[in-house]
Amino acid sequence: MPRVKQICCIGAGYVGGPTCAVIALKCPHIRVTIVDMNQARIDAWNSPDFNLPIYEPGLEDVVRKARGRNLFFSTNVDKGIQDADLIFVSVNTPTKKSGVGAGFAADLNYVELATRRIAATATSSKIVVEKSTVPCRTAESMRTILDANSKPNARFDILSNPEFLAEGTAIDDLFAPDRVLIGSLQTQEGKEACAALSEVYQNWVPKERILTVGLWSSELSKLAANAMLAQRISSINALSAICEATGANIAEVAHSIGQDSRIGPKFLRASVGFGGSCFQKDILNLVYLSESLNLKEVAEYWKQVVTMNEYQKRRFSKRVVDTLFNTITGKRIAVLGFAFKADTGDTRESAAITLIRDFQQENALVNIYDPQVEPNQIWADLNEASPDVPLATIQRQVFICSSALEACRNAEAVIIATEWAEFKTIDWQAVYAGMNKPAFVFDGRLLVDADKLRSIGFKVTVIGRGERL
Repeated sequence: MPRVKQICCIGAGYVGGPTCAVIALKCPHIRVTIVDMNQARIDAWNSPDFNLPIYEPGLEDVVRKARGRNLFFSTNVDKGIQDADLIFVSVNTPTKKSGVGAGFAADLNYVELATRRIAATATSSKIVVEKSTVPCRTAESMRTILDANSKPNARFDILSNPEFLAEGTAIDDLFAPDRVLIGSLQTQEGKEACAALSEVYQNWVPKERILTVGLWSSELSKLAANAMLAQRISSINALSAICEATGANIAEVAHSIGQDSRIGPKFLRASVGFGGSCFQKDILNLVYLSESLNLKEVAEYWKQVVTMNEYQKRRFSKRVVDTLFNTITGKRIAVLGFAFKADTGDTRESAAITLIRDFQQENALVNIYDPQVEPNQIWADLNEASPDVPLATIQRQVFICSSALEACRNAEAVIIATEWAEFKTIDWQAVYAGMNKPAFVFDGRLLVDADKLRSIGFKVTVIGRGERL
């Protein structure tokens, strides 16, 4: 069995950065180099004040302990490839925006470019590991490219090692994973490569939590896991609409069904809709895979999970307009939270983007506050959401604030779009004093004490809670 002494990770983003930083921390005998062609991103990973390019609780501490010891960040991709025994491919696989499969299929351009770079550069045998979320049988394409372009004496074994990290708890997830999944071809060489990667993880992960499966099962398992989690969110959100119409309370319903040991309590918290880089992308990928396999009914089933998520966001923004006397033209709306969830700076597919776009189209003025998301990211996301509207026009309608109190000043309504803990402890009395009356709060995250806010004077609307007694 080959022993892994040097690891290279191609891609210094949300997956590659934290994953390989933890590997370096837990395996001081292995040299780990994370490479990326984005100079600004690598500079941020190497910044003296540890102003890292992504926010994740606990990540800075990991990087502080390992960087310069056996953890390195570089733009020298070729050297990283040449020196490594094992190479993680952890590049972006966004949903295609044009061409065949647009809107559903994963864009594998970066995966292919990375694979071709490995083949062109490597002069010795390597273990190549898919870390990106990819469609089933992508490894077959990678293998074809590597075999067709490899140099003499360079052979490649391909593994699938999908990540199952939740942003906001990624470091804890890496320290104590539910499972580590490694897929390989069931050949002698494939099993040996699998054992080599398993040995790396066994430095801190109990052996019984390392699952070794076939290559295609591993690839599909990642899509399936995210699809199942998103399905639960869409299911509870669908029930939240029924609750609002009947006077039931979705928090009580979720608690009741979550007590059933067959169901369990996780991912049963109603909200304005799921976001993030994975859920929607992976479900759409599954839809495209099903359609390409001529499994129409299967594709329609999974597509409905995304349809329900979009409906939940539209339904919430419509409820805001309806409650504010059927018009928000010229009214100031405070949106608290822009990240897709708390404890991350990631905004991909954030529900807040859709809500703010809807408010813009209703000619409202929008104040935004988020404790982690950079203003440049907010402007980029809003610009992408409304491509036909010049950024200068958006900036006359939308304002980024430095605190929740500032965002709420002179507003007609407050929207809680992200479940940041600090929003629980806002001085709501001061918020009320500074708002126009009547003052409305719309809780899209089941975060605040609605009765307490009503006692202050707010008109409170909570997702999944009807007004009937």
